[in-house]
Amino acid sequence: MGKKNKKDKKDETVGKGRPAAAVKGELRRNAKEKAKVEEAWKIVGHPEPRKPPKGYKYIDELVHLEFELIKLQEWVRIQGLKVAVIFEGRDAAGKGGVIKRITDSLNPRICRIVALGTPTERERGQWYFQRYVAHLPAKGEIVLFDRSWYNRAGVERVMGFCSDDEYEEFLRSCPLFEDMLIRSGVHLVKYWFSVSDEEQEKRFRERVSNPVKRWKLSPMDLESRKRWVDYSKAKDIMLERTDTKRSPWFVVDADDKKRARLNCISHLLQQIPYRDMVPVEIDLPPRQPDTDYKRPKMSNQRFVPKVY
Repeated sequence: MGKKNKKDKKDETVGKGRPAAAVKGELRRNAKEKAKVEEAWKIVGHPEPRKPPKGYKYIDELVHLEFELIKLQEWVRIQGLKVAVIFEGRDAAGKGGVIKRITDSLNPRICRIVALGTPTERERGQWYFQRYVAHLPAKGEIVLFDRSWYNRAGVERVMGFCSDDEYEEFLRSCPLFEDMLIRSGVHLVKYWFSVSDEEQEKRFRERVSNPVKRWKLSPMDLESRKRWVDYSKAKDIMLERTDTKRSPWFVVDADDKKRARLNCISHLLQQIPYRDMVPVEIDLPPRQPDTDYKRPKMSNQRFVPKVY
């Protein structure tokens, strides 16, 4: 083929006829923007573990920990780490409260929650771990599993949703599956939230009388109250068979919700080595002047009524 002349280069298009120059220009702008964002953080060093002061205030400690989570998030993003955190435990043990506090200040595109519902008919015919694999973190992501593949060792076992053979196969293969994840570069952290029967009873009764929390009481939660001992036995076997050196279980004393939140977040920050990402000052560019721009008439727009 002969050399392209200037006219050919000018008319070169990509995809649906968009000029190649425009595409390249967009890619260049995106690359510059990404570089600028990453330059907005400088690496200071490993953060020092902080001992809470005597007489600390819950809100002050929560703010401190959430700020550290922002640093961890930036480190995960820039370094391309893969982080998966599993939250398991009794119903009403406070898992959701901890997850909410972790995600409050984080970017949902980087840190996301996975809370799968009842498996479909097709999913029941898959390899058991298959539907969870689809939700594992990619590089630069943090995934929080609000319940996980451990459903098989808990609710499925107690409620008879799986056979004895399926249950035994899970206990055998789960440590192997998690070892594969860890060897592939996934930082896997597992938490079991422990709550006393008295405290769980108290929280259940609060949910019954509180319309804001009533949605948290599912038929399965109510059924679990009848099978407290069965769930306890299943939990003991699960921890014994799946607590390994490479993938240990960490138990959170969750009778005090606020303490549980602080202790769990503080512990999580220690499990993922990260450096102190301190933002540098950014100068905002001047806004484009609107000398040639005329705003549309307000009467032509539909505004939300000012009820308040």
